[in-house]
Amino acid sequence: MLTAGLEVLRIQQSLAARRSNLVAELLHGEDEFFERRHYPAGDVYDPETGAQYYYHAHRSDPREHGHFHIFQRPHVLSERFEPMRHAKPGIGRCAGEPQVGAHWPRGEAALAHIVGVAMDNYGLPIRLFTVNRWVTDETWYAARDVITMLDHFEIRSRRTVPEVNGWIAGLLRLFQPEIVELVRRRDAAVEARARANPHGDALEDRSLEVTAALDISVERRVRQLRRSLAA
Repeated sequence: MLTAGLEVLRIQQSLAARRSNLVAELLHGEDEFFERRHYPAGDVYDPETGAQYYYHAHRSDPREHGHFHIFQRPHVLSERFEPMRHAKPGIGRCAGEPQVGAHWPRGEAALAHIVGVAMDNYGLPIRLFTVNRWVTDETWYAARDVITMLDHFEIRSRRTVPEVNGWIAGLLRLFQPEIVELVRRRDAAVEARARANPHGDALEDRSLEVTAALDISVERRVRQLRRSLAA
């Protein structure tokens, strides 16, 4: 974790020395920045590892410029993961009612959202968060499966911005315990909403968007790790 944190800091400091930052590098060459548009176009996707991410913005917090959404496509992994079979709690499904999850991406198109990373106006990370299924139109996998996928996330392709790829991989290692807890809290939040509204579909509930969040500081985390190792 400390090795990953030092690499994250090195990348941030190297970009700052060039009067740049992670977001600026990712948006390099773009004439305008439009909210809700994915950057880069078509996302960053490594077909060999199934890792994927994109950056976009829809401002709800004045501290936030935008955020990364980080995914794993499980079809390339050696483990076999089955999507959660989330039926509506309570009474059985009525005749003619669409099966819950029938419209989710399947096969090679299936993807699992691991975590979001909010960035401030200086291009630095300020928050980790998880979201409900409808937000990213993902295929819903149980927390234990998403946590396993986290261990496999890797971007090998250098066709995009290698510094951003390395930074994201390092950030996931640096904050891995926190991400694991956020994913578990995600499931707990959805289950609580399902109990509160037994005739609804919690995964499509537009009033439940962010399921868990945690403010972060790379510098503070690295200091904590150094103190722990010294002790």
